[in-house]
Amino acid sequence: MNKAVILLSGGLDSSTTLYYARSKGHACHCLIFDYGQRHKKEILSAKAVARAAHCAFELVKIALPWKGSALLDKKVNIPKHRKLDATNIPATYVPARNIIFLSFAASYAEALGARHIFIGANAVDYSGYPDCRPAFIHAYQSMLAQGLKTGVEGKTITVETPLIHLTKAHIVRLALKLGVPVEKTWSCYQGGRTPCGVCDSCRLREKGFQEANHEDRGRTSS
Repeated sequence: MNKAVILLSGGLDSSTTLYYARSKGHACHCLIFDYGQRHKKEILSAKAVARAAHCAFELVKIALPWKGSALLDKKVNIPKHRKLDATNIPATYVPARNIIFLSFAASYAEALGARHIFIGANAVDYSGYPDCRPAFIHAYQSMLAQGLKTGVEGKTITVETPLIHLTKAHIVRLALKLGVPVEKTWSCYQGGRTPCGVCDSCRLREKGFQEANHEDRGRTSS
């Protein structure tokens, strides 16, 4: 069975990506990050999803003391009711987050002997983060081929992005088809007892479930 490293945040997209990788026969090893995010509840959701999928996981704690994001600095307000316009990068962007996460995943994959890294990046219904675009993934893939022992030896670790061209509604339908426990997932940036319903992540999730004509069982999870 092919080993794969899965970047798992506990949100709908990353959880669907985990179940997708598992459906393709991969032995999935999840990486969950505690990077000082205010919505730490997603860590509990990530662990719950990994356990539901019967997959191993590693929790990696890192510090980004320079902050630079509303997700890291409680003095910066998380945007509410923002126009969902992917051409403007919101205050919830975390500088170089996916570069950092993918680098940990690459190190883990090479040490583990895994040939695949799965990330739930999406460039259709998303908040405009530059590190979710296909151009970024392609560039990062090229870097791995040059910067890893496996790449030099012709055993390149492949970054897989099965959701990158899907709408949120398509992701919802795929999640339901794969049996993702959506009630265990967490999307809200606020990290309160229940989803705020007004941040970008909540609104994109709501949009997806509405367009998929399906009730969101995780909407009021606590």
